[in-house]
Amino acid sequence: MRIVLDRPRCEGHGLCEEAAPQLMHLDDDGELVLDREEVEGADAALANAAARVCPVAALRVI
Repeated sequence: MRIVLDRPRCEGHGLCEEAAPQLMHLDDDGELVLDREEVEGADAALANAAARVCPVAALRVI
């Protein structure tokens, strides 16, 4: 599975980072950085959780 970030849509709320800190983080400028795009197993579940909590639907897992 793969995490897809719609960067222009992302507003840097950080809820996704709280849900999956090992997969993504906000940089010093408040921009989301994906530490890994390809995920499987437990990490795929975390990626899905991060996508679900995004208030602006900037993340998708495909």
